[in-house]
Amino acid sequence: MGTIPTFIFDLDGVITNTEDYHFEAWKAICLSLNYNLSIEKNEELKGVSRSECLNKILKWANLNISSEEFNKLLNKKNDLYLKKISNLNSSNIINGVYDFIDKAKKQKHLIALYSSSKNAKFILNKLNLHPYFDAVVDGNSVKASKPDPEGFILASKLTNSNPENCVVFEDSEAGILAGNKINMTTIGIGVSSKLNIANKVYEKFDEINLKEFQ
Repeated sequence: MGTIPTFIFDLDGVITNTEDYHFEAWKAICLSLNYNLSIEKNEELKGVSRSECLNKILKWANLNISSEEFNKLLNKKNDLYLKKISNLNSSNIINGVYDFIDKAKKQKHLIALYSSSKNAKFILNKLNLHPYFDAVVDGNSVKASKPDPEGFILASKLTNSNPENCVVFEDSEAGILAGNKINMTTIGIGVSSKLNIANKVYEKFDEINLKEFQ
């Protein structure tokens, strides 16, 4: 790739499995709306902002609610989620991720995070990973969530990197679409068939050799 590429990581489902806690929290919200959130539909919520997730759910449930109720549900979902991750620590880092990031830093790769979560910095601190990141872009930093590339553009600017020299690690279709739009190299992490739009797909970080990016 010429110069040493900048690595941009998603958070949920890539660095830590907090995505299960998101599902549980959204499922509770959905039950209060008499809507049953399936695992399949939950796939469409990955990588998407909290408000956009609720918009999708209301559309699926064919419901209209007031802006006041909308905000109450957003806050309730976040409270449920924060309670579930209160005991998060470095043991919750997905296998292979810490070693990959550590080796990448030693080989002079810049490391950035772009997560739609507004709790991203809090989670990175709970995982003791924050010092590894040269830039952190979260749901508080952008107006448009994935698949809009705004967050990836900001991450590249904060690391003084050209988008073409950035590698995105994502587990969601929305995140990969966003990276593809600005010609970043996209790496799908996981087993979802929706990841096949990425440049390459790996089930886990243990399968990735850093030499591929030299």
